[in-house]
Amino acid sequence: MTRIYTKTGDAGRTALFGGRRVAKDDPRVEAYGAVDELNALLGAVLAHLEDEELSVKIERVQRDLFVLGADLATPLDETKASAWAPRMDQEDVARLERWIDEAEEELPPMRAFILPGGTPAAAWLHVARTVCRRAERRVVTLERHEPITPHARVYLNRLGDALFVWARLVNHRRGIAEHEWYPPEKDERA
Repeated sequence: MTRIYTKTGDAGRTALFGGRRVAKDDPRVEAYGAVDELNALLGAVLAHLEDEELSVKIERVQRDLFVLGADLATPLDETKASAWAPRMDQEDVARLERWIDEAEEELPPMRAFILPGGTPAAAWLHVARTVCRRAERRVVTLERHEPITPHARVYLNRLGDALFVWARLVNHRRGIAEHEWYPPEKDERA
């Protein structure tokens, strides 16, 4: 049986798909590491979610995030690995857009900013949204250094929107009122 530890990363370096070794804080590793963190967090969301329809969608997103991680771990100029590495495409983005539109049809229109919270599942979806936005920032940083599949960045941008809408949807379906945020009056800040 193969052991989980290889000791190849003990010196602070790791291998990308294709074999090139880079520092563990390389922008590419930071990007796919943030995607991996988001994927794990979505597992926590699923542990709290009691909505079968939404659970199926989130599990699909988790599968997409594995593709995204592989895409980000495979430089576009890595010809051998690029031949078999999965890549994000427009259909992945379009699926999220359809899901966002479906959820928004069920929700009341927003009149103000929404404070994160509500049910445990909704609160975790808000946390996942913030981790998704961080992953998106890491991908933008990577893109300044090396070319990437453009749909990778767009997918994360759309996913952040989906996670926000889904948090609202979970609360709406459970009858939990949203707590709106408005700028405080000067007298209230004292």
